[in-house]
Amino acid sequence: MRRLGLRLRMAAFFAALALGAMAAAALGLLVAHGRLDGADALSPLIVAGAIAGFGTLGLTALIWLLFDENVARPLVSLAGEMRTRAHGDVTAPLDPEPVRHLGDLGPAAAALAERLARARGEADGVVARATARLAAEKAQLSAILSEIPVGILAVGPTHRITLYDRQCVHLLGGVAPLGLNRSVFNYLDRAALTKAMAALATGGARFEDAELPMADGSGAVRARIRPIGGEGGYLLAMEIESDPIAERPLVFDFDLIDRPADRQVADTPLSGLCCVVFDTETTGLSPETDEIVQIGAVRVLNGRRIEAEVFETLVNPGRPIPPSSTRVHGIDDAAVAGAPDIAHSGRAFHRFVGDSVLVAHNAPFDLGFLRRHEAKIGARFDNPVLDTVLLSAAVWGEGVPHTLDAIAERLGVRLDPALRHTATGDAVATADVLLHLIPVLEAAGIRSFGDAVAAMRHHQRLLPDLNG
Repeated sequence: MRRLGLRLRMAAFFAALALGAMAAAALGLLVAHGRLDGADALSPLIVAGAIAGFGTLGLTALIWLLFDENVARPLVSLAGEMRTRAHGDVTAPLDPEPVRHLGDLGPAAAALAERLARARGEADGVVARATARLAAEKAQLSAILSEIPVGILAVGPTHRITLYDRQCVHLLGGVAPLGLNRSVFNYLDRAALTKAMAALATGGARFEDAELPMADGSGAVRARIRPIGGEGGYLLAMEIESDPIAERPLVFDFDLIDRPADRQVADTPLSGLCCVVFDTETTGLSPETDEIVQIGAVRVLNGRRIEAEVFETLVNPGRPIPPSSTRVHGIDDAAVAGAPDIAHSGRAFHRFVGDSVLVAHNAPFDLGFLRRHEAKIGARFDNPVLDTVLLSAAVWGEGVPHTLDAIAERLGVRLDPALRHTATGDAVATADVLLHLIPVLEAAGIRSFGDAVAAMRHHQRLLPDLNG
């Protein structure tokens, strides 16, 4: 269990100080009353006690407010800034001005942050060169695979996808949105694939050829199945009838092979969560009466954003879009004239989400629109939820702004102004903020999804109930 926050502990300290002072005053008055004779002495003692009691309370409250404003809040903010620089990618100078009342602590922290930034800059140069070399090798591998007329799908021991290429998207994407860590049985018939795997295990051959029906019964694919990894994983090489798709990208994450199959979401480390980070653009600011005009989402898995897994759709709101809203997101009535309504677009988005954790900036706002139309969509958005507003408050406290731009600036995340206030652009920005925020949260002891939920509850007053 996380310890009480500094501000709460200080409030408890001053409350105890006030109660102690009042108890001491009451004891003194009681002793004085015992030594005085006559009822006439009681009235002055009551007046003196009331003055002492209310004076003690008022003075303690004033001192606590001054302490909270000039010491406790700046300390919480400074701790967040230092964690950001120690565990994030922030190299911006640390401003000591907010903690000017704490003597040399601010300048000392700023000097330490500057030294760390210089060391990190040197290390980043080495990493950048190695990353560029790996990117070139991956591009070369993709170019070679583009000429092979098969779709490649790697599946881990728990039957979850660890690698796929664009040919697979062409073959299987019509059945369900293709994505890492999704079950292969979402796309291929479970009984047929299980039978083929059993034949491979008992036949002693190095591979098994099989015709595998699609999970939705829309067709079948010819596939050669080979075991890989020695831990129960396997590779599907699927025949394609059309010409190979050029520039075939590989999408993979081999860390999924070792991912525990039965891990509860609450116990899952933040860096190991499978998330869909999303945003909506709307006709207005009321989830009860306004409508969605655009949904954008990206997938985050094992601490990285999957570039190839993006959801984006315009939504016909069934009503005129106010010019004031168009000025914000640039979407007008002509843009959504041929777009699907919320029933169809919401259903497609729900399929993209699957059983992932939903992440948004001010999640109650976006979820409010979706949950209002669950009956039309035919599905419930009851996934676990993370909110970057509340996660930011868990790091820096409530004394600093928690807008997406403010959090990004504190974390050193560059947001593309051209993409702001588009659903996909804001979803990408929120995902990048989340990925930079996770190491800072972990440094603060918020390591699992359950820890994050508990931390968000401490700042719930900033937003409506996420599950409301």
